[in-house]
Amino acid sequence: MSTFLFDKIIFGPVNSRRLGISLGINLLPTDCKVCNFNCIYCECGWTLKPKKKDMPTRKEIYKALQNRLQTAKETNEKLDVITFAGNGEPTLHNDFSEILDDTIELKNKLYPELKIAILSNATLITNKKILRALQKIDYNILKLDSAFEETARLINQPIGHFNLEELIEILSNNNTNLTIQTLFLKGKVGEKSFDNSSEQEVSVWLKMLKRINPKQVMIYSIARDTPSETIERIPQKKLLEIALHVEKLGIKASVS
Repeated sequence: MSTFLFDKIIFGPVNSRRLGISLGINLLPTDCKVCNFNCIYCECGWTLKPKKKDMPTRKEIYKALQNRLQTAKETNEKLDVITFAGNGEPTLHNDFSEILDDTIELKNKLYPELKIAILSNATLITNKKILRALQKIDYNILKLDSAFEETARLINQPIGHFNLEELIEILSNNNTNLTIQTLFLKGKVGEKSFDNSSEQEVSVWLKMLKRINPKQVMIYSIARDTPSETIERIPQKKLLEIALHVEKLGIKASVS
């Protein structure tokens, strides 16, 4: 199926189904995906080159964002949020923490009403510097697609170290401005079938949410082309039912 890469450092704005009018920042190469996950649903395709290569520099990112925000200010462009996203996992950039500080500085100077968001797979929160950086972000949106490590491994296909319990424990103790994002789907990976919207999966996932106690939970399913053709989206009716269970925990839930 058709997938795509972002071809610029600053892209959009796009009308995000989760965040409003979002100006994106891609800290990763424009010609390949760089990630420590190989999610079967990723709109950027398969992770073929997991190594860090050809990253834009901190200086290049600063200049690109500065120019774009200046233009937006001059034209009175409507923007709601700056979002770290792009071609893979943004926290893999060696200068992520410093680039975030630059972004906060520029938005305070040029567009103070903007919020800052990140879409991350959460794996680098084991790095205390990354964890501290994420806590500065208004919408700290971290992916947890299952409370079962076996299912998470099938869906997210982690590359290198991955310990779900370790991530849950850290999130449980550092949940400032935390939003958990879960994509529900079903299908097969090789000979193994999965459905993270099943009663058993959702029951344990809800217990995980209660333990973490995030500010919000974002629930969604496949909306774009994916690299795998053996997966299926979950109907909105079922997503809404899952959201009701989340709200019974006293946690805000949104479905898109």
